[in-house]
Amino acid sequence: MVLRIVLGAVYSAMAIAQLASLPHMSGILSAYGLVTGAAATALALALIAGELVSGIWFLARPRSKALAPVCVYTGVSVAWTVLAVQAYARGLTVDNCGCFGIYLTQRLSWFVLLQDALPLFYAAPLFRSARTTPAPSKADRVEVKDRADSP
Repeated sequence: MVLRIVLGAVYSAMAIAQLASLPHMSGILSAYGLVTGAAATALALALIAGELVSGIWFLARPRSKALAPVCVYTGVSVAWTVLAVQAYARGLTVDNCGCFGIYLTQRLSWFVLLQDALPLFYAAPLFRSARTTPAPSKADRVEVKDRADSP
């Protein structure tokens, strides 16, 4: 539960800062060298929406076992990690990683890669704690079979 509250606070803060920086987000994401123009704007909006959904859900319902916010959180984390790793591997200069828009700027470095990787490690316990549809137990299967056999 504590992990969900912390991640909810961080992702909500990221989304709020990026929303406040919305006119700059396209340029920030373009520096990663994968998308430009309208695609960068669409990516920015998708990242912000994902951060808001997972962040608010984790804060509002920290005991929730729902799988949806964990999937959204993981998708956003994967997107930021892919952006950072590919730009770092290509030797691109990214002056602002964009995690908090134009606020709390950081130059892309190994430290930012580590910060982007941590949420992926946190995804594992979140998935384990998320409720998935349990497989029917042996007793449930026998009961269903018995009902099907009776006239």
